[in-house]
Amino acid sequence: MVTVRTFLAVAAARNWEFHQMDVHNAFLHGDLHEEVYMRMPPGIFLSQRKYALDIISEVRLLGAKPVPFPLEQNHNLALTDGPFLSNPKQYRRLVERLIYLSATRLELSYCVHVLFQFMQQLQERHWEATLRVVRYLKGNPGQGILLRSNCDLQLYAWCNSDWASFLLSRRSLSGWFIMLGKSSISWKIKKQHTVARSSVKAEYRSIATATCELKWLKGLLLALGDEIQNCCIRPAYVSTTIKLTDIFTKALGHREFEYFLCKLGIHNLHAPT
Repeated sequence: MVTVRTFLAVAAARNWEFHQMDVHNAFLHGDLHEEVYMRMPPGIFLSQRKYALDIISEVRLLGAKPVPFPLEQNHNLALTDGPFLSNPKQYRRLVERLIYLSATRLELSYCVHVLFQFMQQLQERHWEATLRVVRYLKGNPGQGILLRSNCDLQLYAWCNSDWASFLLSRRSLSGWFIMLGKSSISWKIKKQHTVARSSVKAEYRSIATATCELKWLKGLLLALGDEIQNCCIRPAYVSTTIKLTDIFTKALGHREFEYFLCKLGIHNLHAPT
């Protein structure tokens, strides 16, 4: 998906024409007796609105009250001790569907990563946390990534780590986020392979993994015919208030979560104006 998003981001920035195949478009079956007008978005919009609505309908939460953010702060799901879930197959299916949805909903990456850890030892509290994610989708099922047009093709990357965030193993969590111009193309959350003895070492490991992704993207852009203006990677200090990767490494409150959504290029073109 990173390759697809990168290609679409370049196409949007360069105003290229490309053909869409094997996808059912609107107005294919039926005669139109009136004129239809639509305003095109300023770029390419990637959304899975119907898929999100199918998830909400499957767990029968179409009438549920939405929540403003997907995962509670200080959730401590790894240390929960309660009754086990009677139907683990339903939990696994729902988490797997959320993983697929996160290809265009990067704000779900952290909560999906957390919930995926409990696929074997499921408790009722884990199921309740998963249903909260679905209630978050209920509030904005059409949200997605906007790949903007008429922007530069410079790569920008943010990386972060959450030191010893896994309480049972004390391993750290790495997260990175990469934009091509103003378009989100690559992000990932990954548990570090070894235990870091300090937060500095955890940060360096996060920087190393983000740098590997940048080097790979550089080769991909060269293959697409893009000229890289500056081939060197220049580290820069980022203030805590604008550290976009916080949304990938920890559960945030409502205010911080909404702020980062705007910065990450997440939009909801289906929202009423």
